[in-house]
Amino acid sequence: MLERHLQVLRMVIENEPIGIVKMSNETGYPHHKVRYSLRVLEEENLIEPSSQGAITTEQTQEFISELDEKLDDVVDKLEGMKIQDLSEAEI
Repeated sequence: MLERHLQVLRMVIENEPIGIVKMSNETGYPHHKVRYSLRVLEEENLIEPSSQGAITTEQTQEFISELDEKLDDVVDKLEGMKIQDLSEAEI
């Protein structure tokens, strides 16, 4: 579900304004799932409706910057957790 929300947000950022039907057709998600993701993003003040479709808000860019930093931190932590160079005999 999180992946869908982020995909919908990405589509809004790249194609604003964009409507439910276009998003549904391009992603393959049913209309009701796109609508739900839009509602979640709107509740988080990341998008807002317009007469032509969903558009970003002032908070969107800040969220994306923070999200990218947090994801980079998670990736770094996961990389540090890898167990490398162990042969099967040592496991």
